[in-house]
Amino acid sequence: MPPKPTYFPQLAAERPDIALCRASATVARAAEAHANTQGLGVGQHLVLKMLAEVGPCSQQALAEELRIDRSVMVTVCDDLERSGYVRRERNPLDRRSYAVTLTEAGRDRLTTAEATTPTFLDKTFAALTPTERTQLTTLLTKLLTPRDLDH
Repeated sequence: MPPKPTYFPQLAAERPDIALCRASATVARAAEAHANTQGLGVGQHLVLKMLAEVGPCSQQALAEELRIDRSVMVTVCDDLERSGYVRRERNPLDRRSYAVTLTEAGRDRLTTAEATTPTFLDKTFAALTPTERTQLTTLLTKLLTPRDLDH
């Protein structure tokens, strides 16, 4: 049997962008698989979580804040509304737009989904110590903070 390839660790050390893309894809697949066991997609979970935290929002605000493509956000909100987890209401500050509002059923669904999140995160990030997880979160937050890349 030929030896197991060992090139990727070298590549990851030389190209953190490639390593981050591969790690991101791996975590995204795990998150989707976990979400599917919960019957609630990752995007749906995030929308419910944001609405519970900040209150009613426009689809545009949800898309921008959660970094979900606007066309995907329409589908996410449609699915959540069909399930009775959100409702769209006229925005009292701008009657031309709608605010997405969390329903009581949505709040209950979020509570159920959130109960499994710590176990999922522990399993997904088991290779990291608690300190390393904190460091990773800090570094990712720094990378995701908008900045001027031209300077």
